[in-house]
Amino acid sequence: MENTEDTKKTPLEELTPKEIVKQLDTYIIGQQKAKKSVAIALRNRTRRLKLPEDIRDEIAPKNILMIGPTGVGKTEIARRLAKLCGAPFLKVEATKYTEVGYVGRDVESMIRDLMAVGYNMVKAEFQENLRAKAAEKVEEALLDLLLPGSGQKKPAKKNPDNGVKQISDFSVSLGNIFENAEKQQAEDVAAEEKSSDSAAAGNMSETREKFRAMLREGRLEDRQVEVSQRRQARIPSFEIFAGGNMEEMESAMQGIAAMISGPSGGAKRRSVTVKEAREILMEDQLDRMTDPDKVADEARNRVQQMGIVFIDEIDKIATGGGSSRSGQDVSREGVQRDILPIVEGSNVNTKFGVIDTTHILFIAAGAFNVSKPSDLIPELQGRFPLRVELDSLNAEDFKKILTEPRNALTKQYISLLGTEGVSVNFTEEAIDRMSSLAADVNARVENIGARRLHTIMETLLEDLSFEADEHKGETIDITADYVDERLKGVVQDQDLSKYIL
Repeated sequence: MENTEDTKKTPLEELTPKEIVKQLDTYIIGQQKAKKSVAIALRNRTRRLKLPEDIRDEIAPKNILMIGPTGVGKTEIARRLAKLCGAPFLKVEATKYTEVGYVGRDVESMIRDLMAVGYNMVKAEFQENLRAKAAEKVEEALLDLLLPGSGQKKPAKKNPDNGVKQISDFSVSLGNIFENAEKQQAEDVAAEEKSSDSAAAGNMSETREKFRAMLREGRLEDRQVEVSQRRQARIPSFEIFAGGNMEEMESAMQGIAAMISGPSGGAKRRSVTVKEAREILMEDQLDRMTDPDKVADEARNRVQQMGIVFIDEIDKIATGGGSSRSGQDVSREGVQRDILPIVEGSNVNTKFGVIDTTHILFIAAGAFNVSKPSDLIPELQGRFPLRVELDSLNAEDFKKILTEPRNALTKQYISLLGTEGVSVNFTEEAIDRMSSLAADVNARVENIGARRLHTIMETLLEDLSFEADEHKGETIDITADYVDERLKGVVQDQDLSKYIL
């Protein structure tokens, strides 16, 4: 199956629900219900944009609540979605926000962060389209650094008769005695200077073209040149207390920093290689050619129409049942109340403009092993009409996780030890043994899902990883007996908690 990370992102409008699920299957085992719900929700984003404007505004996104134990793929689905879709995507944790009035981040900052993601995405697209044009200017700038003064300069406007006129005036003052002789001499001198300048310009132009050819061939990449690089103004860090608006404060501090640094932006001279100078000049040139207002307008439209926010750990802000609530429960409920208008649809001020959150898709996820979805405030429950339960993983799922995904754990360890010249071969019996052991430990102690495999793999290969340099050139077969020998303490002891994370 094609590696989506190594290729350019497929535009979201070209991804069918089946294609989305197929891409997610490359990295995530099972959880077909969750994948199907997410794929339909993403597809509906593009379907809505094809409708007439009067109908389009009436169709609100169907937000999703994913419920399932830890380690079954909720967060992984979010990570892969971010790399799969070309829409502005942001993953946040609900626990990082505090109620308005407390020190910390307010929930509106998630929309500001989403807008920043969208802005950077659109800016990168704009600059990619301008890169070919900017490359020509960067090449000329590099040649100017390698051959100072060799650039083509506009000739200064001169009066061709100026020298002749001065001589004529001088001749007239002497009675025009040597008028013809002086005029001829002036013309000869001017012609000689012009010929000399043309020869010098021709030699410099020839040298510049030679350097251009060497530059394109990559023969000057390590030569040192001096470039002027603008330094980013560093804003001192400080806490934003209750009532403060971080966005406005940041903007004000940037303005102050710009005033202090002056119009040059705090530029400084650096001695770098041609290869490094090309990157610096390219970045500077692209920034000059990009219109920030156009980027902000396009990014704002994408965020409002196609933006996706994944809120993880939402169960951690759910309050337990009971009438008496105090302390932390009150704060958690306050965060829910603050999230509610964002999910329902409201206007949020950002430094790029006002964002309407009505058509932003929200996907929430939580284990809900301590609390339950009904512990969320009713209004917030109603804003997540689609609920998907993710299944716990069994031994067969663990076996697939160890072998099938593109980033399977066995493939990772084979590659890691391969850098030391050690070849590792996992037999099918060993994989079966590890899978059943992971399922057994999860059932007896705490179900942490696929994360249990990380513990088992590290314990299994700990000695080999430590002594890898002594086994260079060898092939190590990981068999069922090898697994039992390395993990016999876990197998024999019923008190498994001492052997796990």
